[in-house]
Amino acid sequence: MSDLTSKNSQQPLYEQVKEQLQSKIQQGEYPPLSQLPSENELSELFSVSRITVRQALHKLSQEGLVFKVHGKGTFVSKPKAYQNITQLQGFAEAMSHTGHQILNEVLSVKFIEAPIQVASKLKISVRSQVVEIKRVRLLNNEPVSFELTYLPATVGEQLVEKEVDLRSTDIFSAIERDLSIPLGYADLNIDAIQADDELAQLLAVDVNTPILRVERLTHDVKNQPIDYEYLYFSGESFQYQLRIFR
Repeated sequence: MSDLTSKNSQQPLYEQVKEQLQSKIQQGEYPPLSQLPSENELSELFSVSRITVRQALHKLSQEGLVFKVHGKGTFVSKPKAYQNITQLQGFAEAMSHTGHQILNEVLSVKFIEAPIQVASKLKISVRSQVVEIKRVRLLNNEPVSFELTYLPATVGEQLVEKEVDLRSTDIFSAIERDLSIPLGYADLNIDAIQADDELAQLLAVDVNTPILRVERLTHDVKNQPIDYEYLYFSGESFQYQLRIFR
């Protein structure tokens, strides 16, 4: 049993229980998706009431560290990756500082006739050729996003000629490093959709699962559109973060 009253006596008991459980989760004693002991077991472990345990679990749930499954118990949440939306970064570039392993499954790279929407965004004629790239981004070997990218043919041709390895390289990095085209800014539209059969299979989620969809149009430093894409993220494993000021 844990004696909570001898430490942190200025804190409510439920806060002390919450902090000890949080520490056990962070240290790996309770790994992701594992089930926590029952309320009765935690009550005995910490020598507190079930109400106190329930309050502690509620706080952990509010912070996203645990989730409850009705009739089964409380489980440790799978940690999410976060990307700062205030900076123009590729996915791997953003994740490189977090310790996560990023890989890409390249589904296809092909030249197609530009769809009307794509041609309009890239400011090219409808019958122009574009390169369409489909990739699934893997975070720690688990699918976290599906990317549908369109590039002007001249840009796509250079990527193909230089044999850029899209399995391990962000397109942003390839454009700047391999093609020597500095990027300027991007316009983003964000909404939520439900996963259809294809997205559900690609992201390993159930059909109709909420999916975060990002429409992004990236421009070079000369304000020319150079990269138009749709990014589909599984909300179970990824979040965008944004800080705004008044």
